[in-house]
Amino acid sequence: MDGTRIVFERSGKGPSVILVGGALSTRTAARDIAALLAPNLVAYAYDRRGRGGSGDTAPYAIEREVEDLQALIEEAGGSAFVFGHSSGAGLTLETAVRIGGIDRAALYEPPYIIDDSRASIPPEYPHRLAEMLAQGRRGDAVEYFLTVGVGLPKEAVAPMREGPSWQPLEELAHTLPYDIEIMSANVVDAQLPVEAWRSITVPVLVMDGEASPEWSRNSVLAVADALPAGTRRSLPGQTHQVDPGVLAPVLVEFFLG
Repeated sequence: MDGTRIVFERSGKGPSVILVGGALSTRTAARDIAALLAPNLVAYAYDRRGRGGSGDTAPYAIEREVEDLQALIEEAGGSAFVFGHSSGAGLTLETAVRIGGIDRAALYEPPYIIDDSRASIPPEYPHRLAEMLAQGRRGDAVEYFLTVGVGLPKEAVAPMREGPSWQPLEELAHTLPYDIEIMSANVVDAQLPVEAWRSITVPVLVMDGEASPEWSRNSVLAVADALPAGTRRSLPGQTHQVDPGVLAPVLVEFFLG
């Protein structure tokens, strides 16, 4: 551990669950789900390094993010449940491979591209994103991530740039390469790291929204099938931006049932 300051909020009562956010998110994005879990679980919502109140020691390495999550598990008493959303799901899997202490893991739509049901990400994607950031074009970097990385149409992103939620996204733009590294480290030539995941023997619930794109749902099914104790569950009416009110009872059932 490199001494980087990691800020977290703890709330609720019961067994502990660490909430791991995805790209362009801080601990504030987890407050609604943490509040809904509070009657049954102690939720730890934290700012991943480089975000919100947490530090950002250079150079970045996935190992440091794993150590950050490990430190939170230790803060929770040495073992905990973990919920990871999007690239946070990728970080959760990476952590489960490298360390112990995760009793059960729940994942929501880890964004692996495993087939041709969506356009592939071009090889120059990480370089172009880094170039934009180096030039101070933070807004362009966020737009590039949302259109090329996430797959949103440009006409959907254009009005977002005029809205009040855009500036907070720009403030987190420098962390986008971290999420890219986490996800690309787990996929070589569109093949999931099945051999590495064989060491994850704890129960893992892998979820998607029934209204999410085909490529995302295909990814969830493939991840669940690749994990020794993986289970897939689709949430009716949900997309990648899952409703905390729908998600919370599923997590409580899985972690405590």
